[in-house]
Amino acid sequence: MSTVEKVNSQAIAGITLKKNKKMKTEKSKVAVEKNLVSQSKLVNPFSRRSFLQTSAAGFATLAFSQFGCSSQTNQNQQKSDSSVIQGFDELSDVTAPYKGWVPFSEKKIKVGLVGYGVCKFGTHFGFQDHPNVEVVAVSDLIPERCAEMAKVARCSKSYPSLEELVKDKTIEAVFVATDAPSHFRHCREVLKHGKHVAVAVPAVFGSLEDAEILYETVKSSGLKYMMFETSMFRESCYAMHKIYKSGGFGGLVYSEGEYYHYMETPIDSYNGWRIGLPPQFYPTHSNAFHICATGGSFTEVSCIGMPSIIDHLKPENNIYKNPFGTEIALFRTSEGGTARMAVSWDTPGDEGERGRVRGQKGSFYEKFEGLDVVLPDLNRPPLPPGMPLGGHGGSHGYLTNEFIHSILQDRKPLVDIAMALNLTVSGIVAHQSALKDGELMKIPQYKF
Repeated sequence: MSTVEKVNSQAIAGITLKKNKKMKTEKSKVAVEKNLVSQSKLVNPFSRRSFLQTSAAGFATLAFSQFGCSSQTNQNQQKSDSSVIQGFDELSDVTAPYKGWVPFSEKKIKVGLVGYGVCKFGTHFGFQDHPNVEVVAVSDLIPERCAEMAKVARCSKSYPSLEELVKDKTIEAVFVATDAPSHFRHCREVLKHGKHVAVAVPAVFGSLEDAEILYETVKSSGLKYMMFETSMFRESCYAMHKIYKSGGFGGLVYSEGEYYHYMETPIDSYNGWRIGLPPQFYPTHSNAFHICATGGSFTEVSCIGMPSIIDHLKPENNIYKNPFGTEIALFRTSEGGTARMAVSWDTPGDEGERGRVRGQKGSFYEKFEGLDVVLPDLNRPPLPPGMPLGGHGGSHGYLTNEFIHSILQDRKPLVDIAMALNLTVSGIVAHQSALKDGELMKIPQYKF
């Protein structure tokens, strides 16, 4: 038995008794869910016909049935289903997301998709639905998942691994949706073969050395690199981004970001990488509410971690020797202000990804309040008709659209390598600070 398998066995053994008590309730729940899934397969709510027949008000309801791995919970529920990725299917109310779309190119970027996973992540960003994309091939290490992925992506070609897919000379860009510990290695492999790369979060996994290597690799390649940080295109964060750029906040004094996802049972993951995951190894959803909003960075951090009562978040039960289920980081920002960023796996209650900012001219708490300033258009850019909004606040489609446009327009993508590393590395250093009882530590800085 490998080390990872032993750790998985130890972590899961501690929660087996609790799971058995829930079996009767969950059997009926699963039966209902299977029935809903079978019904949802009968209709594609994002077909051109159904799009034309669907009102903007009803669009969010359709999207929920399209995306599996639902984690939506009743307001009175105290715990979410820990077998899903929190926020994956959340969709904000969006009015006319296609209004104003103007095609500007007939070119189709030939794309490869890698990684299907537990929640079928590789196909949930709508590459197969974008008018400027042709999905050439897909890949997943598990043959059954790979076959299903090819069917969903509507392509006939598949490869058993990323290493094989990147050798396909017809492919121009690759979306890497593999396990987080492999993102660094896989992105370098894609770039080495002369292809643009988009990647799920985080950019690197717990290693400052990997961050430096990836930064230099992207710089020297001349290719596009974009990290798909979903909070960037949440309506609130995108509005903050537009207001900040227009000067509406003035000097930013304080910001907050929160990513709460209760995980009593570790989410199934490749080689068990989520078991005992240090919270600040996965910091981008919260850090985005300053870094994506401003384009700035965090320069110093003092982070406090709270030892967890959950079995897989105890150091003897995970490969990271991580004792923390919650880590709260206090950052100094590149503007000289302060930011508080929280990531938590072990606090039941209201869950989600949210943030707020306070500036010398105005603040944003779900809406702007401040001095008499003229605000810019805060709407997200229009999407091509038929392109699904996707999960995480309807951000998925916007991320894909931004990546493809950056290639077609030969410009820097919004979440480029510098922003991706500033989002990620600050969390790595924050975890190091937590292990040293909150010691104030410097954070490496990236500009591109």
